[in-house]
Amino acid sequence: MRILVTGGLGFIGSSVIRKLISETNHEVINLDKVSYASTYGSVQQVSNDPRYQFIKCDLADPSATNEAIQSCKPQAVLHLAAESHVDRSIDGPGAFVEANIIGTFNLLQAVRSVELSKFVHVSTDEVFGSLSLDDPQFTEDTPYDPRSPYSASKAASDHLARAWGETFGVPVTVTNCSNNYGAFQFPEKMIPLMIIKAISGEPLPIYGRGENIRDWLYVEDHAAALIEVLLNGSVGSTYAIGGDNEKTNLDMVQLLCSIIDERRNSSKFSDSIVHNKPCEELIEFVEDRPGHDLRYAIDSSKIQNELSWKPTILPEFGLELTVDWYLQNSEWWQPLLEERSATKRAGTLGS
Repeated sequence: MRILVTGGLGFIGSSVIRKLISETNHEVINLDKVSYASTYGSVQQVSNDPRYQFIKCDLADPSATNEAIQSCKPQAVLHLAAESHVDRSIDGPGAFVEANIIGTFNLLQAVRSVELSKFVHVSTDEVFGSLSLDDPQFTEDTPYDPRSPYSASKAASDHLARAWGETFGVPVTVTNCSNNYGAFQFPEKMIPLMIIKAISGEPLPIYGRGENIRDWLYVEDHAAALIEVLLNGSVGSTYAIGGDNEKTNLDMVQLLCSIIDERRNSSKFSDSIVHNKPCEELIEFVEDRPGHDLRYAIDSSKIQNELSWKPTILPEFGLELTVDWYLQNSEWWQPLLEERSATKRAGTLGS
């Protein structure tokens, strides 16, 4: 089968592609606009495989999107391309409307001309809003209540996908996942940001008092779930995908700190950690961001019961794997940090 993965140079998309190429016999077309968060290195290990193809395309461009779909004629789609950083959505919501809403609309229109077995639209638990401490977990039937420009744009794209399924027969299935972490995550996200700052001895900024709770899902578990939904999920269904691991932001950072402190005593990693200060002493609480949702939590029982998928990596082990990867792969993330710093300097000089 020819599977189109949009956003395949991103964090989750590249994980899906690596797994599809290494563990299945399917062909994979990676469609990505190559934005600031896209990295070719994320798929380098499979890029020479004859079953892998890359197409540079911005889904916000309808002509380019139609041309891409006609050129590769996919038989299934995993739609992951999206702007996804909440802080960026607060600073510049227009880019999220363009990428997440207009981009999804253009893709849905374009695929009406090809025969698809499945169009998996990958979304987030943030569309459901915020839970109190004693609220039950999100399920596939939880009403939408987005609170940020990011989550509102994803909610809109979810509605478009379902409408194109009902009205035009696009074989849509929707997934809503919890917070992902793991290798190849762009350094502005919380987990890699805290790892990189901690090994450099920089302050670890945590919003508010770090009491916001997230359900943490290792990215390779999420990739396995998405492939299972693509191959065996029901058209027209929604699947909530979570790690069954609720932790506060402070809990996660403290766990990271303890792992990095342990790594400092290892000859394998000691040269990568440039200070001797206990990492937890680097934690600084900063002013909370606007509209910061208190808690997300997902009930994954539907996908576990229907498709026999369940998360396999607990955060304690997943974070060890993640810390070790960032310690061993500075050549991947260091250029991204330098490029971001250069962009910021250029913006300041030009203003």
